Amino acid sequence: MRVFETIKAAVTLRQAAEHYGLRVLPNGMTCCPFHEDAHPSLKLNEDYFFCFGCGASGDVIDFTAKLFGISLKDAATKLAADFGINPRPPTQSDMPTFHAEPSRDRERLCICALREYLRHLRIWQLRYRPEKPGDPIHPRFAEAMKMLPTVNELLDCLLGNDLLLAKQTAKMLCDDGHIQRLSEYLGTLSEKERDCA
Repeated sequence: MRVFETIKAAVTLRQAAEHYGLRVLPNGMTCCPFHEDAHPSLKLNEDYFFCFGCGASGDVIDFTAKLFGISLKDAATKLAADFGINPRPPTQSDMPTFHAEPSRDRERLCICALREYLRHLRIWQLRYRPEKPGDPIHPRFAEAMKMLPTVNELLDCLLGNDLLLAKQTAKMLCDDGHIQRLSEYLGTLSEKERDCA
């Protein structure tokens, strides 16, 4: 299910565990909430968890479902709500129209486009990563590895407490046409991904 893939690409197990009150050690170990656990026996890996005590395992959606005693669908919905994720990718018509607008509208336009691009990049990073050393690098994986730091930095500038920096970042992105080109690119991606679904 594409919604599940979106959630798993956007939220790590460690983020979910800490958000729901677990204390996670630097090595990814924590006390297992699924059985009486005096010493950390639950290992949180990037894509899955495993408990050496009770054998519980799964991904971030399985973890949330088991933690709250809810269905996988409800767990995905809860994660989306708790982490501010739109499980339905925005269509081109959902994106704000591009033209010279007041600075707050420009900032919203930039944030919307960059968040959608970030969602694609995170999915590509997981979906296309090489299985083993020496495997060919997929172009989508290469794009994700190249662009993730830049997109995260731009979003930090736009969403941080420095309002002047946010305004200047949005102005730069809009004035040089970056956001217009990114919005057009995202439109083509959505069409291609619907074809591949």
